[in-house]
Amino acid sequence: MEGQTASVLECRVLPDSAMDLGLKGKTAIVTGASRGIGRAIALGLAEEGCNVALCARGQERLAGTAKEVEAKGVRALAVVADVTKAEDMERLVQATADAFGRIDILVNNVNGSVASDSDEAWQATFQMTLLTAARATRFVVPHMQRAGAGAIVHIASIWGRESGGIATYNAMKAAMISHAKMMALELAPHNIRVNSVAPGSISHRGGSWWRRQQEDPEGMAQFVRQNIPLGRFGSAEEVANVVVFLVSERASWVTGACISVDGGQSRSNI
Repeated sequence: MEGQTASVLECRVLPDSAMDLGLKGKTAIVTGASRGIGRAIALGLAEEGCNVALCARGQERLAGTAKEVEAKGVRALAVVADVTKAEDMERLVQATADAFGRIDILVNNVNGSVASDSDEAWQATFQMTLLTAARATRFVVPHMQRAGAGAIVHIASIWGRESGGIATYNAMKAAMISHAKMMALELAPHNIRVNSVAPGSISHRGGSWWRRQQEDPEGMAQFVRQNIPLGRFGSAEEVANVVVFLVSERASWVTGACISVDGGQSRSNI
């Protein structure tokens, strides 16, 4: 009878403890954070008490997102930077360390692709998508090693897990997932976890899917019926929720994984 009472008490306290993701007071860098998925991730981390360093190329929109982050009761650092440039990424990382004294989390959200098969298109897509993530990871790792822990997430795509999209995009997103996996193995002895998230079709104001919905609502409705089993586009916040979990202490044994957030859109078994 006494054992049964203890079990009941444990069940009663579990919901409260499960609400704490262990992110309060930590510091995150989110690249491409002024809008869309990056903005949602920054706000999601702030909601959990995480200080956030944000970067983007446009100052006005970035400053607006920083204010939204600070409204959550945490500190924000807005750095105007083009992270395809090594010097800008290094400046972002150093500014974050100087401002907050630590770097616990990195979310590599910057990406882009060029719809061409030219050498220039491949080089530009590599620079925007894979190299920015690899470089940022390299720059933050020493800070995480000194802290004894860290968490890194690459924002990839379901078209990195299976065929889809244009060739440059597909190849570089697949490379991002591969990079995250190999970095997870390499950095595990340092208690640094590395994962990737693969969104499906996400609609947010100003984004490509949102624009298509405005231009061709019936065509997009048909696309959803044919491709997304859950019957709607995803939101940036739904991607952010997964990212926030992955960088939290609640995901302490998750590393080297790629998590799809796609409403059932992808068809891969793995």
